[in-house]
Amino acid sequence: MAATGCAAMCKANTSKKALLLQSIKNDSKGQTAASTNEMVWIEGGDFSMGTNDYPDAKPVHKVSVKGYWIDEHEVTNAQFTAFVKATNYVTIAERPLDPKDYPGVPLDKLVPGSAVFSPPAGKVSLENMQEWWQYVPGANWQHPSGPESTIAGLENNPVVQISYLDAKAYADWAGKRLPTEAEWEFTARAGRPHTKYYWGTELKPNGKWPANIFQGTFPNNNTAEDGFAGAAPVKSFPKNPYGIYDLEGNVWEWCSDLYRDDYYKSNIGDNPKGPSTSNDPEEPGVEKHVQKGGSFLCSDQYCIRYVAGSRGKGETTSACNHLGFRCVRDK
Repeated sequence: MAATGCAAMCKANTSKKALLLQSIKNDSKGQTAASTNEMVWIEGGDFSMGTNDYPDAKPVHKVSVKGYWIDEHEVTNAQFTAFVKATNYVTIAERPLDPKDYPGVPLDKLVPGSAVFSPPAGKVSLENMQEWWQYVPGANWQHPSGPESTIAGLENNPVVQISYLDAKAYADWAGKRLPTEAEWEFTARAGRPHTKYYWGTELKPNGKWPANIFQGTFPNNNTAEDGFAGAAPVKSFPKNPYGIYDLEGNVWEWCSDLYRDDYYKSNIGDNPKGPSTSNDPEEPGVEKHVQKGGSFLCSDQYCIRYVAGSRGKGETTSACNHLGFRCVRDK
């Protein structure tokens, strides 16, 4: 199967999506009681959302959000394991591929798997993400980098290889939901001034890395100056003024909003929940949801999406090894 970038993996037509949605309804039976353990209450309020650094994140605009509970850290491998044990849920990356969705692909190549970051041996053009992303058979949440990898001993790491549908299934089971994009950004800004980074004006304040991002020459040489070449255990970096960890870097996080590149140009000031339809000019017709925060692969040379107010996007059934989530719940 041809390798593609994270956001373009496992494209599915409407019929497959309908089947997946139905399977999630079935798998999510046996919902657990909602709990606010390891969550923080956010009072809500007004803030300036977005950034003028990226076309799809401008204009900067005033937004008001209502109060909500939010997970103090990303959902971990241990937490997702509990969900799977309780429901027998099977993630999208673990499910068989329907040949009808992949015309022209040999049957022996249609095996479950997902996107994995595979750094090249040397410098490559940053114009082609296929230089560092590969479709790896057997890659899934229990084997994030492929069948030889494991999450044993990484129970406190954020779960990855999670599609939007997987994240929503977990949230439904936990009696929670995925955060709106506005809630996520309000939490990350934590009442601070509208600065370039969520943590302030400097990329490396006081000579210390405030988040797990990529240092070195992207994509082939990660010097891991921040202590981690891949995802870090939750709470490895300081919490923000609201008491929330890892909102910048580490792993991308799904939001409930559908993604539109022009959404910020509309009037969305009061507790926005996203547009009714999705649109990405780079892949017309592909349904996508918003992702926020960047990851351990975000670099000042490429994908600088740890910049405050910036946005990511991902196809509904796609997953990769730097993509996870956290949940919220209402009062």
